[in-house]
Amino acid sequence: MNINDKKIALLLSGGVDSSVVLYELVHQGLKPDCFYIKIGSEEEEEWDCSSEEDLEMATAVSYKYGCKLEVIDCHKEYWDQVTTYTINKVREGLTPNPDVMCNRLIKFGAFDMKRGHDYDLIATGHYAQTETDEEGRKWLCTSPDPVKDQTDFLAQIYDWQLKKALFPIGHMMKEEVREIAEREHLAPAHRRDSQGICFLGKINYNDYIRRYLGEQPGEVIELETGKTIGQHKGHWFHTIGQRKGMGLGGGPWFVIRKDIQNNIIYVSHGYDPQTAYRQDFLIRDFHSLNGQMPPKDITLKIRHTPDFLKARLTPKDDGQYVIHAEVPIHGVAPGQFCVIYDNRHHRCYGSGEITL
Repeated sequence: MNINDKKIALLLSGGVDSSVVLYELVHQGLKPDCFYIKIGSEEEEEWDCSSEEDLEMATAVSYKYGCKLEVIDCHKEYWDQVTTYTINKVREGLTPNPDVMCNRLIKFGAFDMKRGHDYDLIATGHYAQTETDEEGRKWLCTSPDPVKDQTDFLAQIYDWQLKKALFPIGHMMKEEVREIAEREHLAPAHRRDSQGICFLGKINYNDYIRRYLGEQPGEVIELETGKTIGQHKGHWFHTIGQRKGMGLGGGPWFVIRKDIQNNIIYVSHGYDPQTAYRQDFLIRDFHSLNGQMPPKDITLKIRHTPDFLKARLTPKDDGQYVIHAEVPIHGVAPGQFCVIYDNRHHRCYGSGEITL
C-alpha cells in the first residue's frame, strides 16, 4: 500500500512550514484533510490575537487547495497533561521541555484520540525525516538543515506515533520552504517562525511558570566565596548553565548549582567557568523510538542547537546509562532530555532524562 492509497491528516498551524506541507502533498496528487489544533490560554476559552491569525492563515491555505479544515479543541488535554508535566518537574528543580511532551501528548496523542485514529498518516511541518530498514523498522532521521532540525523535539514520541508520522518537508532547507511559499503565494509566506512554548504563542515561559508556582525570593550565592550577592524570585525561574536574566552586576554570572530545599541559587563569576561544564553524567528512563537500543559510540544533544556532540554510552544494571562526552558540555541540567543519535547523527534512537 503506497502513500496514494493512504488516508492523510495534516496538522495545519497557520505557519509557513505546514502550509508548504499542504502544497507538497497536493502537488503529489494527494488531498489530505486539514486540522487546526486549538489550545488557547488557560483561564479563557476565547481566542487571543495570535491564535485568530493562525486560524485565518490555515483557513486561507486549506481553501486555496480545496481541502476541508476542521478545528480540534485540545485545550483541556494540553493544560492537564503538558502543564502538569512541566510544573511538576520545575517544582522539583528540574529543567523540563514542554515542547517535547507536546508532540507526544498533543500533536500525536490527544489529536489521534479525537480524530487522528481515522487516518493512516499524520503529516506535520517538522524538520525531520524517516526511513525504513531492511527489517521493516521505521527510524526517525535528522533533517539536512542542522539549524531547523527538530528530531530532538520528536524523540519522546511512541513507536505507534512514529509509524503514522509523515514529514513532507523534512528533506528541505528552510530557505527552500520559504521560496516555495513565496512562489506559490501562500498566505503565511512572510510570517516569522513561532517562538516560545509550543502552542502558547506570546506567553513568556517565566510568566507561564509564575502563574502556577508564584514567586519565592531566595539568596544568590557566589559558589567560590559563599558570599550572598543578590536575590532571585524562585529557583524555578533558573536552570543550570544559565547566563542571562540573573539581574546581577559585574557579570557574566553562570548558574552552577541549585539548592532546592533551601531555595538557593549558586553562581560563578567569569567567562565560562569550568564548574559550568560536565563530561560525565547519567540519563534515566531512556525511551527508544522503535525498540532499538543505541550503540556505545553515539552523538547527542542536550538542548535545541545545530551541534551534535560525540560521546560513549555505557549501560548500568539499574537501567540508567552513563554518558561520557568527548569534550566537556556546558550547562548540563537535571530534567533536560539527552537525545541520542548514531555516530553519524543520522538516525535518532530516542532520549532519556538527565540525572546527575
